[in-house]
Amino acid sequence: MIKEGLVYRQVDLEALDAVAEEIVKTLSGTPVWLFHGEMGAGKTTFIKAICNQLKVTDVMSSPTFSIVNEYETEGGEKVYHFDFYRIKNEAEAWDIGTEEYFYSGYLCLVEWPEKIPSLIPAAHAAIALTIENNTQRTIAISVHDGKEENRI
Repeated sequence: MIKEGLVYRQVDLEALDAVAEEIVKTLSGTPVWLFHGEMGAGKTTFIKAICNQLKVTDVMSSPTFSIVNEYETEGGEKVYHFDFYRIKNEAEAWDIGTEEYFYSGYLCLVEWPEKIPSLIPAAHAAIALTIENNTQRTIAISVHDGKEENRI
């Protein structure tokens, strides 16, 4: 694995927990994290690694059909995991109360945010996963404070 700022190159499954640990520390206080990447890039796998670092006590699974899963951490905090892949339009996301989740103060981990562009809070972290080969990914993180883009 090679780290360049908050771009991690050649990340494989063995390095995923270490990257998740660092990202959890770095993005602490940013309540909405958007996960970008093509199908099979590892978004759900990476979110599971992040939830392990957060000490989530619930069984984690992809919310592909439920749209949102709620998890709880050992400390009693909630974590919301969204998967908007199957929604047909933003109204579906609005109808489940996405805005309430995003502004709840709890961490929201969002797969397929491209499907809900007008519902995304201005302040968020964007995490892009790019496939390098069958076993390695590049993970790039940027933080948006709602006023201007800040890359860390």
